[in-house]
Amino acid sequence: MATDLGTLTTAADAWDGMAKEFSKQEKAYKRDVCGISMGPAWIGLSADAANRRFGVTLQEYQNAQTEAKAIASLLRDAHTQFVELRGKLRAARQDAVAAGMKVSDQGVVAYDTASLDEGPRNAYHHDPEFQESVRKQVQASQNRIDQLVNEITDADKGVQLALNAVVVDSNLLDGTSNGFNGQAQGDIEKYEAENAEDIANRLAAGDKVSAAELAELRRAFRDNSDDTVFSQTLLKGLGPDGTIKLTNELNELAYNDDKRHKAQYLELQGGLADTVAKATQVPGSVADAPPGSQKFKDWVAGDDGRFYRQWMEGVSKYGTKNYGSETHPLYGYQSFVSMMQHSDSQYDDQFLYQMGDTLIATEKQNVGIFAQWGAARDGIRADALDNLLSVMSKNPDAATAFFDPAGNGAGVDHVDSDHLHYLAGSGDGTREWPKQIITGYTVTEIDDPLSRTGLGAALEAAATGQPPLTAGQDPWPEVPHSDGQARVMHGIIQELKAGEGTDAPVHVNLRQPLANALAQYTNDTHEILSGMNASYVRGAGGDGYFHDGDTAHLAVSQKDLVQVMRGLSEDPDAYATLHKAEARYIDTQLYGIPEGATHSEKSAPLSKAGATLGAYTAIREDVINDERMAGYSEADWKSKIAYHIIGGAVTPLAIPTGGTSIAVGDALQRGVDTWAWQWGNSMKAEADATANAAVADLYLDANNQLNTMVDTWAATRTDVDTTGEASNGEAGAFTNDILDGHDRGERTASKYLTDTTN
Repeated sequence: MATDLGTLTTAADAWDGMAKEFSKQEKAYKRDVCGISMGPAWIGLSADAANRRFGVTLQEYQNAQTEAKAIASLLRDAHTQFVELRGKLRAARQDAVAAGMKVSDQGVVAYDTASLDEGPRNAYHHDPEFQESVRKQVQASQNRIDQLVNEITDADKGVQLALNAVVVDSNLLDGTSNGFNGQAQGDIEKYEAENAEDIANRLAAGDKVSAAELAELRRAFRDNSDDTVFSQTLLKGLGPDGTIKLTNELNELAYNDDKRHKAQYLELQGGLADTVAKATQVPGSVADAPPGSQKFKDWVAGDDGRFYRQWMEGVSKYGTKNYGSETHPLYGYQSFVSMMQHSDSQYDDQFLYQMGDTLIATEKQNVGIFAQWGAARDGIRADALDNLLSVMSKNPDAATAFFDPAGNGAGVDHVDSDHLHYLAGSGDGTREWPKQIITGYTVTEIDDPLSRTGLGAALEAAATGQPPLTAGQDPWPEVPHSDGQARVMHGIIQELKAGEGTDAPVHVNLRQPLANALAQYTNDTHEILSGMNASYVRGAGGDGYFHDGDTAHLAVSQKDLVQVMRGLSEDPDAYATLHKAEARYIDTQLYGIPEGATHSEKSAPLSKAGATLGAYTAIREDVINDERMAGYSEADWKSKIAYHIIGGAVTPLAIPTGGTSIAVGDALQRGVDTWAWQWGNSMKAEADATANAAVADLYLDANNQLNTMVDTWAATRTDVDTTGEASNGEAGAFTNDILDGHDRGERTASKYLTDTTN
């Protein structure tokens, strides 16, 4: 922290001055020494011999200038890196101090109790919760400072490596055995990449690599995860073939040969994946163009796109190469995409789109290439296409573009721009999902238990514009959507919608992610199911969405929506996700009615709420009356709903979207909180699924749920008369409105579910 980093630029200036002095000496030597052997006064064998020796020395003067300039450039590169990293470290220290901490000269963070007044100091010493909060703050600051110190250490080692390498004579055939370096380079990252390439190539070939070299490779990846020069230099040296071989070797070491150091090998896979992500980034002006557009093609064909073009050509060449055996094949794409999953970086939209197109074309030309033959390989998934979709889900914009029926891919020369139909549809022109093939006396095909997991994640991201929700997260029911996202959600429903007399079959691994996505359109599904908004009726017959300001709204027919929701509801958690989001949205509508509103202004939202929940009742009854129940007993299905709804109803999640966060106000949850609190208390005394199923029946009953929500809402208002008998008071009238709507919604939805089968 105290070092004067300006000495680096001072030294760099001196090295540039040295290069100028060598330039002067080169001119003098060429004039006064080399010129002798070139003139007419000296001829013969001795002149020829002298000329060759003089030429070597002249070249050394030139090489000395190259080396000196390169060293100057390296020192300036080091200065830039150190100044930036130290600035971040100083800022981290200042943030810690501003938060009430002190940081020692050794970088140790502690809570600064000495600066506290007597009251806060006593509170700190006697309040365990306060102490735990402080402990977390201290640890967070310590982690940040430690990370930045490690980053400086990594950068320092990179500079050391480059300064050691720049002075090594790179041409031993130029007449000197240890002369100046005529190929010296002024970029630290190039030297790091060349060193990493040497280690990586030996590792890929199965050669012995020391622990120190593996540590250096990990350091190089960490230090250069966001550097294009390093990434492209390394991948040029490895090539797609070497990259795939390295992936396979790291995987073999991690899972079979050296399990003790598994974490280190997986970290190296992550570093390699980050390198691929950075090397394949497309420049901003081109990245904004539609995937596969002419602007993108022109860039790929030009000089600026040479690396990207050559790399993708190599991936296509080696992606179909079998790196395994005839009976247990391992194709390049399977290894390459599995390696991609280890990246913490986001892959470029154009790269993901092209990879998806290429994999679709590959499996059409090589039927069965992504089937799993024999035992599964740890760390490598056979279905490379579904695996790629999992990677794509981490870049929601890329997923939206890939699945948008009328978005970035429409009208462009793609292998198959209708990705949504091919991957999510059924019938002609859709994917035959790969199986697991077990060979022996007979050949047996079984379903892949991971089938469509990547598709589900990618569709959720594509329709919502955010990465898939994780366990314990609940969707917020009113999230703004773009045109492309709304088109994807509409397209999903159209692909899954039922034919006449059937409900919509939805693969088991798609139910929860699609429920997560659809729940974030609850403001739209609420209007569609209530059947009282003409804009949604018109939109359903048009483009499948319409605008309200900058936000696109999903519009589909009641029939299609009900049947798809029924298909999702085979999974009780998926049903509960949708139902809980609807309950939350109803709360936002009820508590959004202004004080002093007319009776009709209050009644209309209640009637809509009742109709919507009536549709949920019809769907729930249709599921539990299905004799097969998709593997769940009726009691299990109901019990799982109960646990899911209670598990998040009182602590809804604020979902970030578009760079902002949607805050969930306490007042908007009162009805749901009261309902779930009562439900939870009833379940506390019971432990078996049958008893909890009875509790679910009680609290999902329309009279109970709707009465609780209306009563809780009415009790917060000054303009609703809650006196008198429940059936006669104004609150009672509103309860009748919502129950009448419930009956209407249930009848309508039941009509769409009549005689349905799976």
